[in-house]
Amino acid sequence: MTSRAFITGVSGLELTAAEREFIRGELPWGLILFKRNIEAPDQVSALVDEFRSLVGEADAPVLIDQEGGRVARLGPPHWPVYPPGATFGALYDLDPALSLQAARLSSRLIAADLIDLGITVDCLPLADVPVAGADAVIGNRAYGTAPAKVAAIARAVTEGLEQGGVLPVLKHIPGHGRATADSHFRLPTVDTAREELERTDFAAFQPLADLPMAMTAHVVFSALDPAQPATTSATIIHQVIRGGIGFQGLLMSDDVSMNALAGSIAERTRAIVNAGCDMVLHCNGKLDEMRDVARETPELAGEALGRAKRALAARKQPKPFDRQAGRAELEALMDRVGTA
Repeated sequence: MTSRAFITGVSGLELTAAEREFIRGELPWGLILFKRNIEAPDQVSALVDEFRSLVGEADAPVLIDQEGGRVARLGPPHWPVYPPGATFGALYDLDPALSLQAARLSSRLIAADLIDLGITVDCLPLADVPVAGADAVIGNRAYGTAPAKVAAIARAVTEGLEQGGVLPVLKHIPGHGRATADSHFRLPTVDTAREELERTDFAAFQPLADLPMAMTAHVVFSALDPAQPATTSATIIHQVIRGGIGFQGLLMSDDVSMNALAGSIAERTRAIVNAGCDMVLHCNGKLDEMRDVARETPELAGEALGRAKRALAARKQPKPFDRQAGRAELEALMDRVGTA
C-alpha cells in the first residue's frame, strides 16, 4: 500500500468510526498526537497501535511535540516534567560540556517515555534564534541567541533522541526566531536583509542539515520572497532550505490549519505541495479539514518517497539506559543552573 503525503491528527482519546474509515481509506503517512489524545499510557499505546493497524504499516511514524517546558503533550501524573530549551542555554554559559550532557540526557529520557508508548518521532530540536522584540511563541523554547551555541545544543538533543530510538524533526526551518507574531494566529513578516539572515538564522540550521526530517516556518522573509511564507515558497524551499542550508531530508510543513496561511485548507495544501514540501501536516483533528487535505495531497512518490524511506530507515534501536539514574543525573545538572 502507498501512503499519502500527509500526517494527520485525530479528535480524541480513541478513534471514532468515521476516523477509522478515513485512515483506512486515505492512508496518511503518519499520525501526530496532542494533549486531547492523551490520558494514560495504556490508552495512548492502544491509539498508536490502532492507527498502525489501519494503515497496515507496523512502523508507520507517530509524532508528538515533546520539547520540555511549556510545549509538552505528555505530563504529570504519568510522565515527568522536563526543562525548557533555554535552561540548557543558561547551563551552556556556565559550562558548555555539562550543558550538552544535560541536553542529551533530557532528550534521552524523553525518548524513553515516547518509545514506551510506541511514539517514534519527536518534533524536536529547535534551531530558531530569537532576537529582541520577537514574539514570545519561541521564547524560552530556544537554546540561545548565538547560532553556534544553538546548533551545538540542538545536536546534543538530537543525539539523545536517536540513542533512545526516536527520530528528530528539526524546526522551524529556515528560522522562526525573528517573527514578531505567533503564526498560529497570523502571518509574521521578517524584513531582515538576506546577508544577516544567512549569518544568524540560517547559520544555526546548517550544521544540522543531515537530520532526517525538518518542519518549515510559516514566516515571510521579505528579502527572499515578499509574497509567500517559507512553507509555501518554492524560492525559499529550493534556494534556502535545500540550497543554502543544504537540508536534504524529509521536509514537512508546519500545521496547515494555522492562521498564518491564507486560503481554504484545500488551497493551502496545494500551495504546500506545489512549493516543494514532501509532507503536509494537519493537526486539529477536524474531519472535514482532514478530508480536504487528503483530497489535495498526492501519494508519496519519487524523491519525496525516497526521503521518507530514508528518514524511517535512520531510526536506531534504543540503547540500554538506566532511567532512574538518568533522572537523578539530570536533576543534579539542573541544580547547577538554579544555584548559579
